[in-house]
Amino acid sequence: MSTWKKLQELWQYRELIRNLVIRDLKARYKNSILGIAWSWINPLLMMVVYTLVFNVMAGSSGLANYPAFVLCALLPWNFFATAVARATDSIVESESLVKKVYFPREALPISVVLSNLANFLIALPIFFLLALLMGNPITLWALALPVIILIQLFFTIGVSLITSTLNVFYRDTRHILSVLMLAWMFLTPIFYQITTIPQAYSLWGVELDLQVWLPRLNPMAAIIISYQDALYWGRSIFTTTLLSSALISLVFMVAGYLIFQRYSPRLAEEA
Repeated sequence: MSTWKKLQELWQYRELIRNLVIRDLKARYKNSILGIAWSWINPLLMMVVYTLVFNVMAGSSGLANYPAFVLCALLPWNFFATAVARATDSIVESESLVKKVYFPREALPISVVLSNLANFLIALPIFFLLALLMGNPITLWALALPVIILIQLFFTIGVSLITSTLNVFYRDTRHILSVLMLAWMFLTPIFYQITTIPQAYSLWGVELDLQVWLPRLNPMAAIIISYQDALYWGRSIFTTTLLSSALISLVFMVAGYLIFQRYSPRLAEEA
């Protein structure tokens, strides 16, 4: 079956994806006293901890309204990290379903990403409330959020399709991923400004501008910087950095889909 027909088939199963998203959201808060409130409480608690560590214990960052700075980056990072981690296990955890019923297997990791996107959108208003309480201005550039979210969604789906495929064949993937995600988080400017890292850094005799190369090599860095620009700084997000990140995200999504389709016939027997 051609890629185009596979995409058409996936569209025909959109109701299944919707039901999987709803199931995932319900399961997340099942038997929880606070329920959906955890979407707000969890990032707020993390924001408090990171503010104490990086803006008090480690010395002042010099940023006004530092909690708002952290939160506008922490929310999209949590969306990405949680979505990839849970999507990685999505095929293996649905082993009985995969082996008994036919449906486009990519519906599983995609539905996990979409359910985490919904959770992210539910949590996003707490940033605006915090910014309002702290007096951090929200400008019209906040209206550009859908552009950044779409770029991040493409990248997250692409990564999730790759890791969910790898995890079926190599169960160590989830363990390696947890270590990589921790390192990835610190290589992404969530707790610090991109301008605080060195511009001139010598690596094996080659001079590198880390402020330029970090967003180029790390698409999530460029995406997080765009969230900070739109929400915290109130300035234009349309930079060459975001454009390159958009292209990389599209490449990841296409590559992830093609890789998933390449190994899809073997997923049922290997899961």
